[in-house]
Amino acid sequence: MRPVTVIVFAREPIAGKTKTRLIPALGADGAAALADAFTRDAIAKAAGLRDARLVIAASSPRSASRSAYFRALARESGALLVDQGNGDLGARMARMLRRLAGSDGAILVGTDTPSLPLAMLARSAQLLASAPVVIAPALDGGYYLVGVRGEIPDIFTGITWGGPSVLSETIRRLRAARTRYTLGPWWYDVDRALDLAFLNEHLGGRLGRAAARAMPIGRQLPCPATAALMRRLGI
Repeated sequence: MRPVTVIVFAREPIAGKTKTRLIPALGADGAAALADAFTRDAIAKAAGLRDARLVIAASSPRSASRSAYFRALARESGALLVDQGNGDLGARMARMLRRLAGSDGAILVGTDTPSLPLAMLARSAQLLASAPVVIAPALDGGYYLVGVRGEIPDIFTGITWGGPSVLSETIRRLRAARTRYTLGPWWYDVDRALDLAFLNEHLGGRLGRAAARAMPIGRQLPCPATAALMRRLGI
């Protein structure tokens, strides 16, 4: 099998329209700046995967090709830049995987898990060699990564995206279709002020021993842009 394609699924950070659940805590500009840091860390991490083909699947009011923000990120990272297109989250993810996965496979990862270690991202990519579908669960009941090799399964329509049953509904459909799948490493999203406080404790090494063992981030900080911004914001 040739190297896997890694698709970073990202939305342009625009003040007042990005990370809206964090605006009460950070303000519109602060929430947008955090979204930018998340995106930069996700792209840098994906670029660190050995022999992977990097793609930025962008959502922007100006379209990806007209977005100075995404054009700069693609140029800096050496990534292929593509536009997510229209439709709900499921339609856009399916479109990207249908276009880029093929027989060699692709993993699609969001930007809301800044503390995810590179080793765990690599693990999900490796798992795609043993199963045609990889799902990496998030603690909120969804998933932060999906990988597909070959035919795109019917798991992207009729889902209540953002709800607590996204993962369970996805797995139910995979089982009903008798599609082989495997679960990648679980992790947590950062969407709310409480999540941000947890991230701060995690990055600062202030979690309890059991939690630290369950979520090791290693010696190398997995999200330097995010950590630097959090220091500047006084988080």
